Amino acid sequence: MEPFKQLTGIVAPVDRVNVDTDAIIPKQFLKRIERSGFGQFLFYEWRFFENGEVNPDFEPNKPRYQGASVLISRANFGCGSSREHAPWAILDYGFKCVIAPSFADIFYNNCFKNGILPLKLTEEQVEELFQRTAKHEGYKLTVDLENKRLTDEFGLDIAFDIDEHRRQFLLLGLDDIGLTLQHEDKIAAYERERAAY
Repeated sequence: MEPFKQLTGIVAPVDRVNVDTDAIIPKQFLKRIERSGFGQFLFYEWRFFENGEVNPDFEPNKPRYQGASVLISRANFGCGSSREHAPWAILDYGFKCVIAPSFADIFYNNCFKNGILPLKLTEEQVEELFQRTAKHEGYKLTVDLENKRLTDEFGLDIAFDIDEHRRQFLLLGLDDIGLTLQHEDKIAAYERERAAY
């Protein structure tokens, strides 16, 4: 996993509440065993019409949001089934930070395990971001995880809070396996002492 310290990126909106994991990555695309390749199916039923043509009215499809790495949405983002493919699809598409007033617990935890920062802000702060994203074409946010601040070039400056343990995971680029491997020498010593078992 790559360390996440600071990100400056274009913001794309998905102005919906209760965005569930089946909307994020529909079940028919859960056939891959590796973590890559899911980005092309992100929000598939919203991004495309039934005939496969791109839906120009879905916000992230609009030219002004191309290359976005910050996603903003409404309350209860990532609800529904507990599929880890949802953060895989978000990351593979190019989003490294998702901002919403609230997240489903399992989705929220899975984001940290996959190098995505799920950032909880108040309803009012999220609404402000939606307004700024609509007003300024190519609107960018800087997400500074080291200093726990969210800023833009128009004077926005929001301090955010995040669990310190999870913050360190992202800053160091560690997942659960990476954390375990930090103790590889102790694990090897333990196994040497118990070779007979």
